[in-house]
Amino acid sequence: MRRTGIEGYGRYQKRLDEDPDERDALLDALSVNVTSFFRNPDVWDELCDVLRSLSDDRRRVKLWSAACSDGREPYSLALLALSDPEIDASNVRITATDIDREVLAKARQGVYRSTRTTSIADQLDPLDGYEEFVHRDGDTFRVSERGKRLVNFERHDLIHGRSKSDFDFVSCRNLFIYINAEHKLPMLRTITNSLRDGGYLVIGKTETLPEVLKEEYVPVDKRLRIYMKK
Repeated sequence: MRRTGIEGYGRYQKRLDEDPDERDALLDALSVNVTSFFRNPDVWDELCDVLRSLSDDRRRVKLWSAACSDGREPYSLALLALSDPEIDASNVRITATDIDREVLAKARQGVYRSTRTTSIADQLDPLDGYEEFVHRDGDTFRVSERGKRLVNFERHDLIHGRSKSDFDFVSCRNLFIYINAEHKLPMLRTITNSLRDGGYLVIGKTETLPEVLKEEYVPVDKRLRIYMKK
């Protein structure tokens, strides 16, 4: 209502009845499937140091973006690796998974558009010189082939799917706020079993690890919810 300059719920209801684009904009704003490039920039500042430390070993670095939605988080990892001279992007491989086949199909395209409620340029702003890796045409932004080559998308069910193996880093952010306690622990067990010893886990800033799992991790940054597996 602030964005449209409309005062009063009745008047805004009238706009929704008459304007399909406004209905789409409202649904876009309310969607649970919230994601963005470089969401919570302070987290990404710390993750940059994590990726640098992993890259120092001069070996293949395996990253997993779990519940990746439309791909903006794994592509953020790819862009970070490509843009930082202290990270050897040639050794970085990112697996990005989600349970939704349609959203994975969109993610593989790597095409994003600004809307009245979402500015892709603003999301990319934390990365200096993003234009080298994301091509812009008006309100349309396309991840470069260099960025797309670092990411492999596949379907995976965190509740019922098998664990993966030997990952150096797993990001599963802002999913567990929507998950009930019954499923949260087995999902985090799947993720924990997928990490190598000394691997890193990052969850959402408002999320917590179950007590039974805390003994398996050393906090790297408690505020930012970054942990290292013992």
